[in-house]
Amino acid sequence: MNITIYDVAREANVSMATVSRVVNGNPNVKPATRKKVMEVIERLGYRPNAVARGLASKKTTTVGVIIPDISNIFYAELARGIEDIATMYKYNIILSNSDQNKDKELHLLNTMLGKQVDGLVFMGGEITQEHVEEFKKSPVPIVLAGSIERSEEIPSVNIDYEQAVYDSVKEFVDRGHKEIAFVVGPLHEPKNSKKKLEGYKRALEEAGLPLNEDFIFEGDYTYDSGIEAIQKLMGEDKRPTAILVGSDEMALGIVHGGQDMGFSIPEDYEVITSDNTRLSMMVRPQLTTIVQPLYDIGAVSMRLLTKYMNHEKVEENIVVLPHRIDYRKSTK
Repeated sequence: MNITIYDVAREANVSMATVSRVVNGNPNVKPATRKKVMEVIERLGYRPNAVARGLASKKTTTVGVIIPDISNIFYAELARGIEDIATMYKYNIILSNSDQNKDKELHLLNTMLGKQVDGLVFMGGEITQEHVEEFKKSPVPIVLAGSIERSEEIPSVNIDYEQAVYDSVKEFVDRGHKEIAFVVGPLHEPKNSKKKLEGYKRALEEAGLPLNEDFIFEGDYTYDSGIEAIQKLMGEDKRPTAILVGSDEMALGIVHGGQDMGFSIPEDYEVITSDNTRLSMMVRPQLTTIVQPLYDIGAVSMRLLTKYMNHEKVEENIVVLPHRIDYRKSTK
């Protein structure tokens, strides 16, 4: 049988308002009364009904998080930052995997809103106009984490992906490389096509190097697509001497696939990866990497969301965090 606030009030011989004040930590309760009510709560095993409390306060202190794949270490680190800040601000998380399927993303969005969440953090590869229209109709605030939306109408937290790729390719150029390949994620995602690929092209153009389309490989962020990429790239008549990779998992495929073909890294080709997840340190050689502050992207996204939910002043709705390159053993 569900124990209600009425049961606690009756057993403790106090009003339901008094029980509510005790449960919510209101200081205006006599110590003796608080002790008596807490003893009854403990004895009866009473748990406050979050749904009922939400209906009364018009807040559920619950935040929805829609994520492509929690098993992907990139998104897992983002999610950890979200969860830690949510806990700090006393919000609970409802987490759902979307599999980067648009229909599923939109379905999950409406499901979350149906659960009366107070706000949403959304992560996805391609934010379409249909997404934006649904976001705008939302009765609660939505923040994008690690995701690009072309119009910049929806609050978001990212790094400058174009500049990060530019910096990495320029690093290769400064080391004397002229044959520089780019293994990028799906090009239907604006983050890859409008940001990362443009940074790659800009760095080559400024260095006076020709764009070789054979050196651009579109992967899908997976280890297997990294292996496929290195087999294609090293099978060309002209081979790259440096490879920038769009995800750590693909970079592992680039390293292991090349080693299986008899190549040595960094002697035969140098590698820079993009995420700085734990994977970049677990492979040999350890990977030189663009450092995306993944935890911070998640944490700042959640903090930005709390500002919107609590009607605090927001200075910037498009937040761009700093990046850097950490040098390890996959470059000379």
